Amino acid sequence: MSDRYIFSSESVGEGHPDKVCDTISDAVLDACLAVDRTSRVACETFVKSNLVVVGGEITIPKLQDRATGTTKPLDTAINVGQVVRNAIRGIGYVNDDDVFHADQVFINNYLTTQSPDIAQGVDAKKAKGKKTAEQGAGDQGIMFGYACNETPELMPAPIMFAHRLGRELTRIRKAGKVAWLRPDAKSQVSVEYVNGKPTRITNVVISTQHTADVEHREIEKFCVESIVKKVLPARMLTARTEYLINPTGRFVVGGPQGDSGLTGRKIIVDTYGGMGRHGGGAFSGKDPSKVDRSAAYMGRWVAKNIVAAKLAAKCEVQFAYAIGHPRPVSVHIDTFGTGTVSDARILRAVLRVFSFKPADIVAQLNLLRPIYSKTTNYGHFGKNDRDITWEKTDKVPALLKAIG
Repeated sequence: MSDRYIFSSESVGEGHPDKVCDTISDAVLDACLAVDRTSRVACETFVKSNLVVVGGEITIPKLQDRATGTTKPLDTAINVGQVVRNAIRGIGYVNDDDVFHADQVFINNYLTTQSPDIAQGVDAKKAKGKKTAEQGAGDQGIMFGYACNETPELMPAPIMFAHRLGRELTRIRKAGKVAWLRPDAKSQVSVEYVNGKPTRITNVVISTQHTADVEHREIEKFCVESIVKKVLPARMLTARTEYLINPTGRFVVGGPQGDSGLTGRKIIVDTYGGMGRHGGGAFSGKDPSKVDRSAAYMGRWVAKNIVAAKLAAKCEVQFAYAIGHPRPVSVHIDTFGTGTVSDARILRAVLRVFSFKPADIVAQLNLLRPIYSKTTNYGHFGKNDRDITWEKTDKVPALLKAIG
């Protein structure tokens, strides 16, 4: 008897209120790293109607005068307001009828410096009560990495298909090819699995913001013919595939005008669409001293190399940290019974090839660069970009050698 089930994953467009916030937070992070690669950044954003609120903790060492103990204001290094407006403009909120408009939003800035108590835990130097002089984790927590052989990107099929829909919608909108498209959008794909293999797409959902003058039937035809059938594999679309396009019938009011947004609320969209587990920590707006981000990238790098080495058809890596401590308190490998060798043997090889210390993660993946705006939208994983170092499969030979 075959084992059949349907698994669904969703993606959201750049104009979704939560993604607007992620985009702004990562733009602020990149601006800080461009000034000083050792910047400590934890930037949160909230949006609603024509209001943007940014808050959190930022420390740029170049602004500190050690001789006097004073710190120059943040705005001497970066213009936060301009960074926010440029991020919104890049998304596409520039239409005359946009309540949320790049040049018209009100910006409230509540960014302060990083807590010295947190800083001493992360800094690679001795401190009273700290047990080591090494760089420690910026917080306690658990992180997961995942990979599988369902797609060329070694990602789960449902989330990659959902991302493809969103990317194509955005490409066409930004190219000006369809005048009625607006920035806010969501997509969702349901895939039927048979004996653990994706076999067909059972359902596709697209909700896209639009101008008031376009008919629903035009939106529906465009989305099915010019988006779905263009980017999803034809062999997986069947006569039984159901298409639900703007199922409410109307989506004119969108973005922050229609709903509030907050940084870090799309963590499943950002990772594996629910197929792989998530430790709970958001990514956007955080510099790589925050293991919520850097260690999750590390987990993906490890898991992807394991699958690329054909040591397993799918693999999940889990590890955990204590704040201020330089080594993970645990590392666990699970190949869900698909491993060509035992999970214990793979774990031993992983620990020989990779270092999970926070400072080593940053060094191995070259994370002290203003690259994070490239990660914000359509998933932090599964992208083919030279700056996305955690997608490389460069450790396959070393893993195979360590396996013996």
